[in-house]
Amino acid sequence: MKGQRLVFGIRSYADLARKIASCGEWTAGKVEVHEFPDGERYQRILRSVTGREVVLVGGTVDDRDTLELYDLACSLVKYGARKLDLIIPYFGYGTMERAVQSGEVVTAKTRARLLSSIPPAPGGIRAFLLDVHSEGVPHYFEGAITTCHVYGKPFVAKAARMLAKGDFVLASTDAGRAKWVQSLAEDMGVDASFVFKRRLDGRRTAVTAVSAHVEKRHVIIYDDMIRTGGSLLNAAEAYRDAGASKIDVVTTHGLFPGDALERIQESGLIGHIHATDSHPGVRGARKGFLTVHPTAPLFVEALNNHP
Repeated sequence: MKGQRLVFGIRSYADLARKIASCGEWTAGKVEVHEFPDGERYQRILRSVTGREVVLVGGTVDDRDTLELYDLACSLVKYGARKLDLIIPYFGYGTMERAVQSGEVVTAKTRARLLSSIPPAPGGIRAFLLDVHSEGVPHYFEGAITTCHVYGKPFVAKAARMLAKGDFVLASTDAGRAKWVQSLAEDMGVDASFVFKRRLDGRRTAVTAVSAHVEKRHVIIYDDMIRTGGSLLNAAEAYRDAGASKIDVVTTHGLFPGDALERIQESGLIGHIHATDSHPGVRGARKGFLTVHPTAPLFVEALNNHP
């Protein structure tokens, strides 16, 4: 029902929260936030949430954002929210979902457990996660909180069609996403490809083969998350060496720390990147090389489909 939900957001996701409220034709919530000189944070909810369905938007981008999200979520329940939906566009530490070496901290699990400790609301608490890096992450949430995995396939398909003027190959950076890319490629009626990698040491990998014929073809690489772009550039180089005529990229989560985006562009391997606004890292990026797509429609559809 229009206007039924109240939509709040932590500071780094305030713009996305406003877009979700507008797209869903819901009411935007208000929170007063400021920092004390010692770094402690003050928050005050300025709109009554008693008996309301509340949506809280915030990614676990870093420790500060995670705790801001957690503190606000706990307080929304305390002050009477009947139901709480957490929109988590980017779930941090998604690559630390299991221990490879003895003693490693599985941070994805500990962060999920933290959010699982939010006090239960009468109508329940749900977490909506967009294209998590590991399919096991939603199962780390416990207790009263339930998870809904929002798949970005509509965005990927749209972006790929915008980039391609005709036939193309949908590719992945490694075999880990091959199954997902293969499924989407079949839905779109195009060929899929991925690269085989061999680990050289703890930090470096080398591409050993490309799985499909890409010579003289337009290759669109899908990578669910791009940080510095090292793996992406290794894959792009492999596709170029295999004869690809053009290489573009689609990613759900564009983090681009530091000068990562500039270095990717200056490599000359990639023509264009399409990303969503799931991570604050896309803000202020140079236009022309990077196109940013809104996630608000995806989340509004997910909320409406899971009343």
